[in-house]
Amino acid sequence: MPKRMQAPKKKTAPLLKKDHALHIVDGRTLKEYTVPIQHGSIHAPDLRQIRASETDFGLLSYDPSFQNTASCKSGITFIDGNAGILRYRGYPIEELAGNRNYLEVAYLLINGRLPGKNQLAEWLHNITYHTMLHENIKKFMDDFHHDAHPMGMLVCTLAGLSTFYPEAKAIFDTDLRQRQIHRLIAKMPTIAAFAYRHSIGMAYIYPSNDLGYAENLLAMMHRPSWTTDYTPDPVLSKALDLLFVLHADHEQNCSTEAMRTVGSAHADPYTCAAAAAAALYGPLHGGANEQVIRMLKEVRTKENIPKLIRQVKAGRRLLMGFGHRIYKNRDPRAEIIKKVASDVFAVTGRNPLLDIALELEKVAISDDYFIKRHLYPNVDFYSGIIYQSMGFPVDMFPVLFAIPRMSGWLAQWQEMLLDPEQRITRPRQLYVGSRLRHIPEAEQPS
Repeated sequence: MPKRMQAPKKKTAPLLKKDHALHIVDGRTLKEYTVPIQHGSIHAPDLRQIRASETDFGLLSYDPSFQNTASCKSGITFIDGNAGILRYRGYPIEELAGNRNYLEVAYLLINGRLPGKNQLAEWLHNITYHTMLHENIKKFMDDFHHDAHPMGMLVCTLAGLSTFYPEAKAIFDTDLRQRQIHRLIAKMPTIAAFAYRHSIGMAYIYPSNDLGYAENLLAMMHRPSWTTDYTPDPVLSKALDLLFVLHADHEQNCSTEAMRTVGSAHADPYTCAAAAAAALYGPLHGGANEQVIRMLKEVRTKENIPKLIRQVKAGRRLLMGFGHRIYKNRDPRAEIIKKVASDVFAVTGRNPLLDIALELEKVAISDDYFIKRHLYPNVDFYSGIIYQSMGFPVDMFPVLFAIPRMSGWLAQWQEMLLDPEQRITRPRQLYVGSRLRHIPEAEQPS
């Protein structure tokens, strides 16, 4: 037994070599510390040993908005922002977008591998089986005001689902957890379509088992209520499915972090998904492509582009759809979307905003101001134009983002649950408020 206890010391010893450790000298005390480096990072709690005195809590790292902090170890999505690389489970996004549909990619994200023929058949059956909504959920959605934002309806309905499936609280029961994953992925298009139909005062259209995932969404949204003989254009269905693949996951973004944070309290997946969707609701996250459309409409003509550029350079406004928190090179998703646009416009007709967008991109990527700041078109720049051309109102844009991102959220949530290093999320703070104060004696009760 003693020998087995000594073994880990031999294994961790190489971490203390010069190239595997950070050597710190505390200028306050002149004490020296050695902190191991693993995976290109240091373990933040290791800083706690650095103290100015015996009563000192220990050194904290300060990182507002998590600009340089890794909150987890993940094997789901890899991004190299400098090189413009995005991979799901090791597969380049360029290969997946051209060869696999969204539900295959969803399976990949959640299970870590692409499905075989039998696995795919079972997966598709499970998703199809759970597309329907309980009639009481439909009544719940009916109670929203007629002009309720579809994204607000989605957030509330996701949270409401937790009351319909109380078994979802058994998050460590593998079979039950998988059932909730099937339900959430399956019901997202139905909830989205119901929210849209509610907003325009039209009867709900139920999902069809004969249609594909993206195809079903288009049918539920646009099929006239007086007929069942309706099939969405296959070009548009394929384009929407491709957009779903591109939006399926994107590492530790704001909404994913919300999913993981709420999940760390062991809340059920519906509640976690509602929190993630609420984060996505924000204009700095899921509403970015809506802002692109509004900007292009404001520009109106290509002749007004120089004025927009001058305003951006003067710091009076932002160039929406350009630049990214992670990508310091081109967003690989933007290049794929740009190619899909021509297929969509061949069916819908050319969107007049496209000409403005193309000219704006041409001007921006040739200007040193934007080049030096790594401001290239991101995924939001063209996706909004495509969505609008397909007949989606701008209020639906964040909902269309949330539908495919559900698979990424669930993959991240499940990975967090099964990670033995994860505990309930509880960041530290740097207190900068008042020191100890006392109420004056004259104001104290007698």
